[in-house]
Amino acid sequence: PGAPSPRPLLLPYLPRPSPWPASWAVSGASSCHLPSHTWCLPPLSQNLPPQTGHFALKDLNAEYLIFSFSEKRCPTLAMPANGGFKCVDGAYFNSRCEYYCSPGYTLKGERTVTCMDNKAWSGRPAFCVDMEPPRIKCPSVKERIAEPNKLTVRVSWETPEGRDTADGILTDVILKGLPPGSHFPEGDHKIQYTVYDRAENKGTCKFRVKVRVKRCGKLNAPENGYMKCSSDGDNYGATCEFSCIGGYELQGSPARVCQSNLAWSGTEPTCAAMNVNVGVRTAAALLDQFYEKRRLLIVSTPTARNLLYRLQLGMLQQAQCGLDLRHITVVELVGVFPTLIGRIGAKIMPPALALQLRLLLRIPLYSFSMVLVDKHGMDKERYVSLVMPVALFNLIDTFPLRKEEMVLQAEMGQTCST
Repeated sequence: PGAPSPRPLLLPYLPRPSPWPASWAVSGASSCHLPSHTWCLPPLSQNLPPQTGHFALKDLNAEYLIFSFSEKRCPTLAMPANGGFKCVDGAYFNSRCEYYCSPGYTLKGERTVTCMDNKAWSGRPAFCVDMEPPRIKCPSVKERIAEPNKLTVRVSWETPEGRDTADGILTDVILKGLPPGSHFPEGDHKIQYTVYDRAENKGTCKFRVKVRVKRCGKLNAPENGYMKCSSDGDNYGATCEFSCIGGYELQGSPARVCQSNLAWSGTEPTCAAMNVNVGVRTAAALLDQFYEKRRLLIVSTPTARNLLYRLQLGMLQQAQCGLDLRHITVVELVGVFPTLIGRIGAKIMPPALALQLRLLLRIPLYSFSMVLVDKHGMDKERYVSLVMPVALFNLIDTFPLRKEEMVLQAEMGQTCST
């Protein structure tokens, strides 16, 4: 027959199947007549057993009553960005769907939703957010030892690369500390790298650069002497040089080096008072004892009663600090041979040696005079009258060797008020 149209029919009693599937709803329902001639009207939401879209019942007259059925279905779920979902039975009634996120993302909202009888999903759609910080790995601790005579070490490393666990994109890499290839001074230095992803999550790694400088024990300047050191003064490879103030002689090593075994080379220097030997046979031998050590101011007078001699000697005694600061030794030649006396401090030289000194330096025998001799034995200035100590000192301060001495004395804090 042609396509039948739904209409009321008298139907035999049909028992209800149990259980009935729960995913179908009837539309276009018709009336039915039970054996007791009681009419019934099935509700539109009556659960029925068929698995197709139409269900036809045939009566005794071969006429048909057709019911149309449609399956209950919820709207298709929206796919979350950077994630997805899996469903037990699609979007049909009672189907359960579970959301998931791609690696590096965290699910926000309800993880599981169910298609309800009203064709709506339970709960709100979930979404995926990037909450996991990017990963970054720093190098291990860098330990370095400074080279000889150096106080810093050049340290390099490969810049660590961060990795985002979500989309792999990093926006910033920030370094805190000295960059690779820098010269690091002695000590413990913290290096930190920080990376950010597009969700502003932060990843951090840290490591340390340790620089060690080998050091010997600190040296001190000898008493009545100076010490000048290279580099930091006690680090591996540093050299310390020693010298003495005027009137003192260096005994021991003039220079010492800090060695790799952290011990100083040489022996400890000391400054001993200069011991002038007045028993030498010639004036040249006497002067050689002062070579590169002392300047000489030779004061000559025919008699100790000479007024200029006495006044000059008094002024020099009052300026003793200035004389010592400038490494000046005063030599007195008093009298006329054979009663000539030579005196250096408390030491008395023989008359013959004193005469040789006068003759060598061409000093007048019968008048007051003074001769200034530098550390190389050169005759630098002659005086035939009184000289103020300040004028004498101003002249000596212009000598090349004296300029080096002044630098050392300034470093040591040695000075005079006059």
